Amino acid sequence: MQLDPAVCYRAMRARDARFDGRFFVAVRTTGIYCRPVCPAPTPRRENCTFVPCAAAAEEAGYRACLRCRPEAAPGTPAWQGSSATVTRALRLIEAGALDDAGVDALAAKLGVGDRHLRRLFATHLGASPHAIAATRRSHFAKQLIDQTAMPMADIAFAAGFASVRRFNDAIRGAFRRPPRALRRAAQRGRDASDASLELRLAYRPPYAWDDLLAFLAARAIPGVECVTDGSYRRSFRQDDAIGWLEVGPVPGAHQLRVRIRAIGAPRLIDLARRLRALFDLGAAPDAIAVALRDDAALAAALRAAPGIRVPGALDGFELAVRAILGQQVSVRAATTLAGRLVTQFGAKLPDDCLPSSDGATPTHEFPSAELLADADVASIGLPAARANAIRALARSVSGGLRLEPAADPDAARDALLALPGVGEWTAAYVAMRALREPDAFPSGDLGLRRALGVGAAELARRAEAWRPWRSYAAMLLWQHGTA
Repeated sequence: MQLDPAVCYRAMRARDARFDGRFFVAVRTTGIYCRPVCPAPTPRRENCTFVPCAAAAEEAGYRACLRCRPEAAPGTPAWQGSSATVTRALRLIEAGALDDAGVDALAAKLGVGDRHLRRLFATHLGASPHAIAATRRSHFAKQLIDQTAMPMADIAFAAGFASVRRFNDAIRGAFRRPPRALRRAAQRGRDASDASLELRLAYRPPYAWDDLLAFLAARAIPGVECVTDGSYRRSFRQDDAIGWLEVGPVPGAHQLRVRIRAIGAPRLIDLARRLRALFDLGAAPDAIAVALRDDAALAAALRAAPGIRVPGALDGFELAVRAILGQQVSVRAATTLAGRLVTQFGAKLPDDCLPSSDGATPTHEFPSAELLADADVASIGLPAARANAIRALARSVSGGLRLEPAADPDAARDALLALPGVGEWTAAYVAMRALREPDAFPSGDLGLRRALGVGAAELARRAEAWRPWRSYAAMLLWQHGTA
């Protein structure tokens, strides 16, 4: 990805937060790389090299700035301007594709040779696939060192390292200090005895939090999800770990705070990835607004909801089941059916990990695909056709269908459409939210046609101008569209 040095330097001098996470600056005279919002004195232009991602700076031998903390930058929309192959490769790496396998296995999943994949990464990102994966792990580990009191061995596991030795080597390589020295620096001025597990996830402003929360609240699955006091709570399971989490905005910062309580040791780097997808923290709202504001109806909706997000899903199977339950019924009726499904088939959370608050709390986990594959789903009051669709979906997911951002979107769509009772609308809705496809669009949706006062053909024609952000256009129209 080509960066204009003159534009980058002006953005850095202005410390323009809109560019935070879009690029990093490597300073030759110090050997340090920074975010463009770093409060340190601005270096001379001739000493600056601009790179699209932190991994490129680290692969060139620069170490991370301990003042602006590049690991805390918003998620870089690195796929912008990249090839489709690089885009999907980044999603697979984010999902842990290189944690237990090599670049050759990643390239095979993408249908290209490993040498070609390395060339694409060098061209678009200035870093190798392994460097991207290593930087992802070390930066997440640095966040856990700074933000939690977890033992270092637990951090190594939670951040995806195969051993404590590799964790120590990676932290020393990225930050030129051992993990315990970083923790001592982070704990100055705060209570080191606070053992609560809390993460902070950055985003690029603006962020229409109230709109996203309202969307989730209306569709919250009783027993599994709830919205209370301006925050979102839900249960989760990850391998042998089970628990609940709470997410809300951090006042005065472009971050979401995540509180986690679990029995077992969750792999936090994967949980954070799923939460970033759920809350669409990788979006670039300014770029989306530029692409959509030429349409008068969308421009009005953007003014009402600057920083609109497309809510994702913590679990793609759960989202797809919820979509099938919502076929031909109201949102409220679908929510009632989802609650019955959880009550009848979902396991209760252990008492030891239930929230202590008197407010609304999650009490159950959503039933697994393996459990629903042969369950009497119709017993909750579902028509036979929809019950069969849920069982067919569950069998497909149990058999290997992946409904997550790293999945091949075309293959997932074809697999969904091959299931009984799943049509174009459901497949597009799952692509929007579970697969995180920014251009997925349920063109046959009645609500979208009513929002614009047009027919299906006119909606499809008009939506061509909204590419590649049609998912965001759909959210704007669903929440703020008026005929």
